[in-house]
Amino acid sequence: MKHLFFLMISIGFFMTAFGQEMSTNKKTHRQEKQQRIDAIVKQEEEGVLKFKKHFVSGFKLTNDGAGGFLEFAKAQTKTKGLLFQLEFTERKHVKEEKLQNEFASSSPVIYGKINYFYPVKLGVQKQYLLGNKSNKNGVSVTANFGGGFSLGLLRPYLVEVDKGNGVYEFVGYNSPDSNYYLNGPIVGGPSLSNGWNKLKVVPGFYLKPAVRFDYGKYNEMVSAVEIGATAEYYFKKIQQMINVKQHQFFLGAYVALIFGRRK
Repeated sequence: MKHLFFLMISIGFFMTAFGQEMSTNKKTHRQEKQQRIDAIVKQEEEGVLKFKKHFVSGFKLTNDGAGGFLEFAKAQTKTKGLLFQLEFTERKHVKEEKLQNEFASSSPVIYGKINYFYPVKLGVQKQYLLGNKSNKNGVSVTANFGGGFSLGLLRPYLVEVDKGNGVYEFVGYNSPDSNYYLNGPIVGGPSLSNGWNKLKVVPGFYLKPAVRFDYGKYNEMVSAVEIGATAEYYFKKIQQMINVKQHQFFLGAYVALIFGRRK
């Protein structure tokens, strides 16, 4: 009985000590968590942006199309950073015009279109802080400048034609039987799935200056509007439309909506 009595006392003492230690650890953890929250609240009130990196995505409207992008940023100092960007857009020619053909059930056709033009850009921008947030509901302003490589993806614009004897086929301006594309009869517009196996790539490079306005209420979240311009040069002329001048150099302007997180 004595051994059992001492064993029960020992177990009780151990459980009490263990409970006290757990309580102390929980209290310390709560204190550390509260300190982190207090520091974040203070930064929010002061409008301070002190983060090492961020990851965002965005959607942009350009003067001749639309697209999306991903961005990873790394801070260098309190006022400077590097932005690594991957972007995919579609450029449309100003002469493009969708027309409904005589077959009411078919999709519209852009007569004279040769290729879809998809610039894919991989580049780096230097970011400079122009104005920090005056408070947690303020706006931070940054100026970004940089550039990189651009790959112009050209997907043939193929329309469905009637070759007679019940034969229907998708052809384009550069197809072997392009006379059907030029003279018809065209019975339907392009399909989203065709032309990818005939994709052509034209390399080039680009420059991009921009100004970004981050209006996110919480500093950990990125909610921003960006206004900028792009200058792209390709090593070959880009075929977009029939009987119009083909270009290698493109200037454009855009506005983008950006969302993401900082760490």
